[in-house]
Amino acid sequence: MALVYDATLTPSKQDLVVAWLPSRPWAADIEVTAKVGEYRFDDPAGEVGVETILFSAADGRLVQVPLTYRGAPLPGAEAFLVGTSEHSVLGPRWVYDGCGDPVWAATLAAAILTGGSQAPMYFDRDGARIDIPPRVQARGSGEPGSAAPAIASVDASSEQDTTTLVRCGDLELVLPRVVGTPVEAEQTLTGTWSGGEAVLAGLRRTTG
Repeated sequence: MALVYDATLTPSKQDLVVAWLPSRPWAADIEVTAKVGEYRFDDPAGEVGVETILFSAADGRLVQVPLTYRGAPLPGAEAFLVGTSEHSVLGPRWVYDGCGDPVWAATLAAAILTGGSQAPMYFDRDGARIDIPPRVQARGSGEPGSAAPAIASVDASSEQDTTTLVRCGDLELVLPRVVGTPVEAEQTLTGTWSGGEAVLAGLRRTTG
């Protein structure tokens, strides 16, 4: 379950992403215009927020940006810091590109390998749970009950045009930053949303 606080984030997620995108080699000509939807995964430890947001761009493309939200800096991940923001309930938040955060990698790999789906989201308003209908449905291609990997660190992250490759031990996660980019992988995460469906991520095993 993903608890979504009825709160404000200053600057907002979209403002942070808009300011960060020009520094990314894969996004030099992308102008984000609106948020289409999001999907979340649960951090088993309950410490890190894990969310991937789909944004529409001015040229008609759809861009996905995985983000993690932390209450303190992630050591060694300075290159992946999107920015800092003030959460009206939780206080200061360090917002990272998920491709540099092992919690994002672990939750994504687990969802793909076990056939998992996005975490249900809800508000807690005066002690009452209010469910939030998902705008993006995501599901892995694996089988329920399959073993989920233990990922404690991200070994390397590299860019290939508009695709990011994230190496985690003998696993490699494939993230198409521009939705619709072909994904070559043994197993995948597929997403559906109003008016669209595409492979949002892939997982493959590496050798050497």
